[in-house]
Amino acid sequence: MRPQASIAGFALSPPASSPAIRAVARPALRINAISQESAMNRIISPQAWKLIAKTLGVDEACLRSVAQVESSGGGFMRSPSQLPKILFEGHVFHRRTKGRFGASHPGLSYPRWDRSKYSGSMAGEWKRLDAASALDRVAALESASWGAFQIMGFNYAACGFDDVDAFVAAHKESADAQLAAFAHFISRPKFLDALRGRNWKGFAAAYNGPEFAKNRYDTKLATAYVRFAAQSQ
Repeated sequence: MRPQASIAGFALSPPASSPAIRAVARPALRINAISQESAMNRIISPQAWKLIAKTLGVDEACLRSVAQVESSGGGFMRSPSQLPKILFEGHVFHRRTKGRFGASHPGLSYPRWDRSKYSGSMAGEWKRLDAASALDRVAALESASWGAFQIMGFNYAACGFDDVDAFVAAHKESADAQLAAFAHFISRPKFLDALRGRNWKGFAAAYNGPEFAKNRYDTKLATAYVRFAAQSQ
């Protein structure tokens, strides 16, 4: 069993090759996210932003920019909902289930990305996820992007978790836990080198995929960075 680290009251299993992320789990960042049903666990704490940025050696404004582009800076739905933001990707579900639900559930399982399949609301995306979960729960959870940084569920291991259920639990638990998962995920050279050098195209290609330019992902990151960098001065 790997040593357990904790941030925001949620136990994480940091990769042995990532000592920087192990340093993130300090008592100063622990909060009782289970019993604290307030805005605090829905918003990434200033202390968490600063500690993650220092630990990774990345400008805090860079990290905030990713969250801004991915989720408008917030990882949870509007109150009174306590659920994290998600987006269910039916083409991923189709791939992970080998297309066996394509004929019976074409709105949930289809071979190629199709914007028209999205519900148009966070509540609607949860309904889609619930419906897919009734068909294949694990594949469904792995086929949604989660939280403030919209990380796909199938990336759970790269985020330091043993299974997708633990990954999902963290994203439901608190905003700081979402940040910790993101820190694990980007603790690899292809992400860190790009962020440290503010190479927006390089980070966009690694994080958003080769077609990032269609959504102006790199440009949005650059714009968000200017805003957050100015606020920190």
